[in-house]
Amino acid sequence: MRGERRLPTRTPESREFAARVQVVMGLTARLNALPFDDLDGRRVLLTEIFGGPVPDSLTVLPPFFCDHGLGASFGERVFINQGCYFLDLGGITIGDRVLIGPRVTLTTAGHPVEPAERFDFITAAPIVIEDDVWIGAAATICPGVTIGRGSVVGAGAVVAKDVPPMSVVTGTSAVERRRLTSH
Repeated sequence: MRGERRLPTRTPESREFAARVQVVMGLTARLNALPFDDLDGRRVLLTEIFGGPVPDSLTVLPPFFCDHGLGASFGERVFINQGCYFLDLGGITIGDRVLIGPRVTLTTAGHPVEPAERFDFITAAPIVIEDDVWIGAAATICPGVTIGRGSVVGAGAVVAKDVPPMSVVTGTSAVERRRLTSH
């Protein structure tokens, strides 16, 4: 995939990532336990999760789940509905005026496809969501994908390749791409 990098497992760098995941999981648990109307508490925890200030116009409705936090950035007037998952090791960039429906998953990380390599690396590639995008409920955006300005991703869609600007995409088709080698 475009922009993929590999993080070898069982290394100081992978242990540092795992430690950060533990911190962020604790922070998101605290976020999700706050009273819904504690907007100040929510803002404080989001700042900790994302490693710095977030725009005042950012809205994140809990529950919200994130694994790393340090790889996400937000434009103005971004709305993230309930039950979303951000796996942001590879980086998530969200433009201005983006609407993200409930239960959306943005996943920038995975593992190599070949069975012999799966436990040796974490793969990561960035997701870019340009301005004025709407992502419908329960959509999944895969690593390395850019969603072009003004586009709509239909509810339940699985997006594994770039979406051109000003497009509407839907669907969850599973297509065999290739056969794996046995080991």
